[in-house]
Amino acid sequence: MITTDILIIGAGPTGLFTIFEAGLLKLKCHLIDALPQPGGQCSEIYPKKPIYDIPAYPEILAGDLTDKLLEQTKQFEPGFTLGERAETIDKQEDGTFIVTTNKGTKHHAKIVAIAGGLGSFEPRKPKIESLEKFEDNGVEYIIKEPELYRDKKVVISGGGDSALDWAIFLSDVASEVTLIHRRNEFRGALDSVEKVQELKNAGKITMITPAEVKGIVGDDKVTGVSVEKKGEEPFTIDTDHFIPLFGLSPKLGPIANWGLEIEKNAIKVNNALDYQTNIPGIYAIGDVNTYPGKLKLILCGFHEATLMCQSAYKRIFPDKKYVMKYTTVGGVEGFDGTKKEAPKAVVKAIE
Repeated sequence: MITTDILIIGAGPTGLFTIFEAGLLKLKCHLIDALPQPGGQCSEIYPKKPIYDIPAYPEILAGDLTDKLLEQTKQFEPGFTLGERAETIDKQEDGTFIVTTNKGTKHHAKIVAIAGGLGSFEPRKPKIESLEKFEDNGVEYIIKEPELYRDKKVVISGGGDSALDWAIFLSDVASEVTLIHRRNEFRGALDSVEKVQELKNAGKITMITPAEVKGIVGDDKVTGVSVEKKGEEPFTIDTDHFIPLFGLSPKLGPIANWGLEIEKNAIKVNNALDYQTNIPGIYAIGDVNTYPGKLKLILCGFHEATLMCQSAYKRIFPDKKYVMKYTTVGGVEGFDGTKKEAPKAVVKAIE
């Protein structure tokens, strides 16, 4: 049985930052995540994609953000149960919780913080015959390592930000990039649409609209795709990779059966105070929660994690009074014995 003060379900950016905020309060954290490594979508789906709205970072790759957050948490020695999904939760008579994973690992915690992002998710797949046969053999729904496409022919299908952004990025990596969308209009950011148009005019991207990929060509590996363009006969494009980017279908998974109040596939919380759910002692922070005015931004998740930790401390130590000290004043004292603090001013008498 793994014991901890706060059990965090989800090791994405919000979950990782919770470790730091809890550590300042001398609260120990353990994290559960179904993915084999920390970072959530930032490490699993778009590690090489830049993020522009993290304070103090004009631009930071999603994977690098994960690395920085992990570095920040080291001194607080968090525990991790990775590659396992939180399956059941049982509240004990003393108000604590036992959370069991799909592999039978049990965790005993005073507080549970659900930071599961969008929940469990799977890519939305186009209805193409034998598509599954070519998965990992030329068909990919998520771009994890762009170098896989170095000097290869790539066909991307989709009309949103992800399709546009990766078409732009891979134009400098792949030997050929073809972007196919069923409409002439794209749903992505205007500057991305304009950039794709510029690359098309420069001959670095081939754009086919309105059109759809209707079939895969190849035996054991993708060698081409069959395309139907409105008003034309079907034709085949030679390619090494077909990447349909139609977004993700989020699901709460087993969490939906825990007796929590759910609204529009998200967990309702009390945002007026501490992001606690309808079950005392269980909180929900980050993209997994909902409340009036909710914004699904990483920096909002950081804010929610901070207030949640303050509330958790009061719940664990109801008789203790905590006086918040700025880290610039009190420093940061890690569980590993390290101490970070600002240099003290030198006071010298005037002679």
